[in-house]
Amino acid sequence: MSISAERKQELIKEYATKADDTGSPEVQVAILTERISNLTEHFKTHGKDNHSRRGLLKMVSQRRRLLDYVKASDEERYKKLIGRLGIRR
Repeated sequence: MSISAERKQELIKEYATKADDTGSPEVQVAILTERISNLTEHFKTHGKDNHSRRGLLKMVSQRRRLLDYVKASDEERYKKLIGRLGIRR
């Protein structure tokens, strides 16, 4: 259900805004999106896993807060990010 270290490094390289950038909202949203998609696949076979579902809802809320922050600070950056990730809204 979690992402591998290699995949995480790929996401960091792809969405980093500068060298050695691991904490920018873009990177955090990309990692959360990957984890959310992995959990969504998990629920297709394990529909009654309510403990993991709670974690999924927390991740979705965290991603929403980060996206709201990016939108408030720079709307063009926000549109570019959701376009790259394929997130609705």
